[in-house]
Amino acid sequence: MQIDFTTLTAQQCYKLMVNLVVPRPVALVTTLSPGGVVNAAPFSVFNMVGEDPPLVMVSINKLPGGAFKDTARNILAQREFVVHIADEATAIAMDATAAELPADVSEIDVAGFTVAPCIDVKPPRIVEVPVAFECTLHEIMESESRFVFFGRILRLHAREGLVDTETMHVDLHAFAPVGRFGAGQYVRLRDRFLVVDGQCVAPPG
Repeated sequence: MQIDFTTLTAQQCYKLMVNLVVPRPVALVTTLSPGGVVNAAPFSVFNMVGEDPPLVMVSINKLPGGAFKDTARNILAQREFVVHIADEATAIAMDATAAELPADVSEIDVAGFTVAPCIDVKPPRIVEVPVAFECTLHEIMESESRFVFFGRILRLHAREGLVDTETMHVDLHAFAPVGRFGAGQYVRLRDRFLVVDGQCVAPPG
Protein backbone atom coordinates (compact mmCIF):
# COMPACT_ATOMS: atom_id res chain seq x y z
CA MET A 1 0.00 0.00 0.00
CA GLN A 2 1.03 3.61 -0.49
CA ILE A 3 -0.09 6.83 1.16
CA ASP A 4 0.66 10.14 -0.51
CA PHE A 5 1.56 12.55 2.30
CA THR A 6 1.00 15.53 0.04
CA THR A 7 -2.72 14.71 0.04
CA LEU A 8 -3.04 14.44 3.84
CA THR A 9 -3.98 16.99 6.44
CA ALA A 10 -1.44 17.92 9.10
CA GLN A 11 -3.40 15.91 11.66
CA GLN A 12 -3.35 12.82 9.44
CA CYS A 13 0.40 13.18 8.93
CA TYR A 14 0.90 13.54 12.67
CA LYS A 15 -1.21 10.48 13.45
CA LEU A 16 0.76 8.28 11.09
CA MET A 17 4.17 9.58 12.10
CA VAL A 18 3.78 9.33 15.88
CA ASN A 19 2.41 5.79 15.56
CA LEU A 20 5.11 4.57 13.17
CA VAL A 21 8.26 6.41 14.25
CA VAL A 22 8.57 4.49 17.50
CA PRO A 23 9.73 4.16 20.17
CA ARG A 24 10.68 7.78 20.63
CA PRO A 25 12.80 9.11 23.51
CA VAL A 26 10.96 11.49 25.80
CA ALA A 27 12.39 14.83 26.93
CA LEU A 28 11.03 16.01 30.25
CA VAL A 29 11.85 19.71 29.98
CA THR A 30 12.02 22.23 32.79
CA THR A 31 12.01 25.96 32.10
CA LEU A 32 11.62 29.10 34.14
CA SER A 33 9.06 31.77 33.37
CA PRO A 34 10.01 35.47 33.56
CA GLY A 35 7.94 35.54 36.76
CA GLY A 36 9.92 32.69 38.32
CA VAL A 37 7.43 29.82 37.88
CA VAL A 38 9.05 26.45 37.17
CA ASN A 39 7.40 24.76 34.19
CA ALA A 40 7.80 21.05 33.39
CA ALA A 41 6.44 19.18 30.37
CA PRO A 42 7.22 16.01 28.37
CA PHE A 43 7.95 16.05 24.62
CA SER A 44 8.51 12.97 22.47
CA VAL A 45 9.52 14.77 19.28
CA PHE A 46 13.01 14.87 20.69
CA ASN A 47 16.48 13.47 20.10
CA MET A 48 20.20 14.12 20.17
CA VAL A 49 21.59 15.97 17.16
CA GLY A 50 25.36 15.67 17.48
CA GLU A 51 28.35 15.75 19.78
CA ASP A 52 30.55 18.57 18.45
CA PRO A 53 28.98 20.74 19.74
CA PRO A 54 26.79 18.52 21.96
CA LEU A 55 23.25 19.30 20.83
CA VAL A 56 19.76 18.01 21.54
CA MET A 57 16.56 18.90 19.70
CA VAL A 58 13.11 19.45 21.19
CA SER A 59 10.19 20.13 18.86
CA ILE A 60 7.18 21.87 20.41
CA ASN A 61 3.90 22.36 18.59
CA LYS A 62 2.04 25.63 18.59
CA LEU A 63 -1.46 25.78 20.00
CA PRO A 64 -4.56 26.57 17.92
CA GLY A 65 -4.53 30.19 16.88
CA GLY A 66 -0.74 30.34 17.06
CA ALA A 67 -0.47 30.58 20.84
CA PHE A 68 2.67 29.22 22.49
CA LYS A 69 2.97 26.47 25.07
CA ASP A 70 4.57 27.57 28.34
CA THR A 71 7.77 25.67 27.57
CA ALA A 72 8.22 27.35 24.19
CA ARG A 73 7.39 30.77 25.59
CA ASN A 74 9.90 30.35 28.41
CA ILE A 75 12.70 29.12 26.13
CA LEU A 76 12.15 32.06 23.79
CA ALA A 77 12.29 34.48 26.73
CA GLN A 78 15.07 32.94 28.82
CA ARG A 79 17.09 30.96 26.21
CA GLU A 80 17.78 28.19 28.72
CA PHE A 81 16.19 24.84 29.58
CA VAL A 82 16.92 21.48 31.18
CA VAL A 83 16.25 18.19 29.38
CA HIS A 84 15.61 15.15 31.58
CA ILE A 85 15.42 11.48 30.60
CA ALA A 86 12.81 9.84 32.80
CA ASP A 87 12.86 6.16 33.77
CA GLU A 88 10.28 3.60 34.81
CA ALA A 89 10.32 4.83 38.41
CA THR A 90 9.44 8.38 37.36
CA ALA A 91 7.22 7.67 34.34
CA ILE A 92 3.90 8.27 36.11
CA ALA A 93 5.03 11.59 37.55
CA MET A 94 6.49 12.58 34.18
CA ASP A 95 3.15 11.86 32.49
CA ALA A 96 1.41 14.01 35.11
CA THR A 97 3.41 17.05 33.94
CA ALA A 98 1.51 16.90 30.63
CA ALA A 99 -1.55 18.33 32.37
CA GLU A 100 -2.86 21.62 30.99
CA LEU A 101 -2.39 24.11 33.81
CA PRO A 102 -2.42 27.90 34.06
CA ALA A 103 0.98 29.47 33.37
CA ASP A 104 1.34 30.53 37.00
CA VAL A 105 0.90 26.95 38.31
CA SER A 106 3.94 24.68 38.37
CA GLU A 107 3.64 21.12 37.09
CA ILE A 108 6.40 20.21 39.53
CA ASP A 109 3.95 20.53 42.42
CA VAL A 110 1.22 18.57 40.62
CA ALA A 111 3.60 15.70 39.80
CA GLY A 112 5.16 15.64 43.26
CA PHE A 113 8.69 16.17 41.96
CA THR A 114 11.53 17.85 43.85
CA VAL A 115 13.80 20.40 42.16
CA ALA A 116 17.36 21.49 42.83
CA PRO A 117 19.37 24.39 41.40
CA CYS A 118 21.41 23.90 38.25
CA ILE A 119 24.94 25.24 37.94
CA ASP A 120 25.11 26.87 34.51
CA VAL A 121 21.46 27.71 33.79
CA LYS A 122 18.65 29.27 35.81
CA PRO A 123 15.91 26.63 35.37
CA PRO A 124 16.17 23.96 38.07
CA ARG A 125 16.57 20.22 37.52
CA ILE A 126 14.31 17.47 38.82
CA VAL A 127 16.05 15.46 41.52
CA GLU A 128 14.17 12.17 41.10
CA VAL A 129 14.90 11.77 37.37
CA PRO A 130 18.16 9.91 36.59
CA VAL A 131 19.49 12.15 33.79
CA ALA A 132 19.38 15.93 33.35
CA PHE A 133 21.16 18.01 30.70
CA GLU A 134 21.61 21.72 31.34
CA CYS A 135 21.14 23.46 27.98
CA THR A 136 21.40 26.91 26.49
CA LEU A 137 19.50 27.76 23.33
CA HIS A 138 21.77 27.20 20.32
CA GLU A 139 19.40 27.68 17.39
CA ILE A 140 15.69 27.85 16.53
CA MET A 141 13.81 26.53 13.52
CA GLU A 142 10.21 27.65 13.14
CA SER A 143 7.42 26.39 10.92
CA GLU A 144 3.74 27.28 10.80
CA SER A 145 2.98 24.54 13.33
CA ARG A 146 6.11 24.15 15.46
CA PHE A 147 9.20 25.51 17.10
CA VAL A 148 12.29 23.29 16.94
CA PHE A 149 14.72 24.26 19.69
CA PHE A 150 18.32 23.13 19.51
CA GLY A 151 19.92 23.08 22.94
CA ARG A 152 23.65 23.06 23.55
CA ILE A 153 24.46 20.81 26.50
CA LEU A 154 26.64 22.51 29.10
CA ARG A 155 26.45 20.02 31.96
CA LEU A 156 25.10 16.57 32.82
CA HIS A 157 23.58 15.55 36.13
CA ALA A 158 23.27 11.76 36.53
CA ARG A 159 22.03 9.50 39.26
CA GLU A 160 24.87 8.34 41.50
CA GLY A 161 26.59 5.30 40.03
CA LEU A 162 25.03 5.61 36.58
CA VAL A 163 28.13 7.05 34.87
CA ASP A 164 31.81 6.16 35.34
CA THR A 165 33.34 9.63 35.03
CA GLU A 166 36.80 8.23 34.17
CA THR A 167 35.71 6.08 31.22
CA MET A 168 32.40 7.89 30.47
CA HIS A 169 30.82 4.42 30.53
CA VAL A 170 27.10 4.34 31.31
CA ASP A 171 25.84 1.41 33.36
CA LEU A 172 23.08 0.37 30.97
CA HIS A 173 21.86 -2.32 33.36
CA ALA A 174 21.06 0.40 35.90
CA PHE A 175 19.35 2.64 33.33
CA ALA A 176 15.68 1.91 32.58
CA PRO A 177 14.39 4.81 30.46
CA VAL A 178 10.92 4.78 28.96
CA GLY A 179 10.01 5.55 25.37
CA ARG A 180 6.89 6.89 23.72
CA PHE A 181 4.85 4.52 21.55
CA GLY A 182 1.70 5.22 19.55
CA ALA A 183 -1.79 6.00 20.80
CA GLY A 184 -0.60 7.56 24.04
CA GLN A 185 1.33 4.45 25.08
CA TYR A 186 4.75 4.23 26.70
CA VAL A 187 7.18 1.33 26.40
CA ARG A 188 9.83 -0.15 28.68
CA LEU A 189 13.27 -0.55 27.13
CA ARG A 190 14.63 -3.50 29.11
CA ASP A 191 14.37 -6.05 26.30
CA ARG A 192 17.72 -5.53 24.58
CA PHE A 193 19.87 -7.61 22.25
CA LEU A 194 23.05 -7.55 20.19
CA VAL A 195 23.44 -8.70 16.59
CA VAL A 196 26.51 -10.96 16.41
CA ASP A 197 27.39 -12.96 13.29
CA GLY A 198 23.87 -12.56 11.99
CA GLN A 199 22.27 -13.71 15.24
CA CYS A 200 20.32 -11.85 17.93
CA VAL A 201 21.99 -12.51 21.28
CA ALA A 202 21.53 -11.18 24.78
CA PRO A 203 24.02 -8.47 25.84
CA PRO A 204 26.62 -9.51 28.43
CA GLY A 205 25.77 -9.07 32.12
